Amino acid sequence: MIGKLTDAEIEETLAKAFVGRIGCHADDLTYVIPVSYAYDGKYIYVRAGEGMKVNMMRKNPKVCFQVDQMENMANWRSVIAWGVFEELSDPELRNHALEQLASRIYPLISSETVHLSREWPFKPADMASIKGVVFRILIDQKTGRFENS
Repeated sequence: MIGKLTDAEIEETLAKAFVGRIGCHADDLTYVIPVSYAYDGKYIYVRAGEGMKVNMMRKNPKVCFQVDQMENMANWRSVIAWGVFEELSDPELRNHALEQLASRIYPLISSETVHLSREWPFKPADMASIKGVVFRILIDQKTGRFENS
């Protein structure tokens, strides 16, 4: 059976996943990139390095965000959300976002890209020591689909 996810199922899928994909568009180029993230029910929080996706979102802050949960090819959930990129340079907002990312319970074996600092899985004493661009996406629209065999 294929169907639409309820609002509660969309929220659950966004909250449980570790990796999503940001779709951004600027200068006649569309770019989709996987990111590790945290979701608090309103914002998607991400820490990233300077590069193409950040430069594109600075030019055009309207983005798309996509997450999948796959049990197998016949049992899955997929959520697509649209929102607005906001770079967090204010220390209080940046620290809040980093706290959201640091409080996620990640699998024991994980990519270096989810490690916020050398102290991982522990938080550093000074969150300002964490390098990279920290941003959030304010979600304004969401939809989701599923298949259950």
